[in-house]
Amino acid sequence: MAQEQNLDLVEISPTATPPVCRVIDYSKFKYEQKKKTRELKAKQTKVVLKEIRFGPNTDEHDFAFKVKHAQEFLREGAKIKSYVHFVGRSIVFKERGEILLLKFAQALEDLAKVEQLPKLEGKRMFLYLAPKAAAVVKPAAKPAAASDAKPKAPKPAEPKAEAPEKPSETAPAPAADAAE
Repeated sequence: MAQEQNLDLVEISPTATPPVCRVIDYSKFKYEQKKKTRELKAKQTKVVLKEIRFGPNTDEHDFAFKVKHAQEFLREGAKIKSYVHFVGRSIVFKERGEILLLKFAQALEDLAKVEQLPKLEGKRMFLYLAPKAAAVVKPAAKPAAASDAKPKAPKPAEPKAEAPEKPSETAPAPAADAAE
């Protein structure tokens, strides 16, 4: 029958009793299978793993800053690998590192679930977090109208007031404080 129709006889399920065969155009069949696998691959979500590094002596402000970034990553659907890197003698503060990672997980408990509790591997202590299903939100597309709008003209410069003789109290702290 296959030769009469200029088609191929293809065995679909060899383990069935009796074996299942079809009369089809084999090259077209292979093409459609490739097309289906490409479509499935395109629909798959790729898991992104973001890393957040701490030191055993990470301060409150730095911690809050990293929590804020982690929240953004989780909302985008990325997994987080946070770790405390112990350098030199700081390895004696393993408890500090574990407390820091547990505090980090607790700060993100509404957006993430813990995949792996803190675990020490060499000079690093790792914690893995994955986004909760309800927390994943796709970033909204930018409206086209914003790109069509004319750019705003810069404001004219205002006259500067005379500089005070002593440094301003509102000025940022010297760089020596920022290093701590």
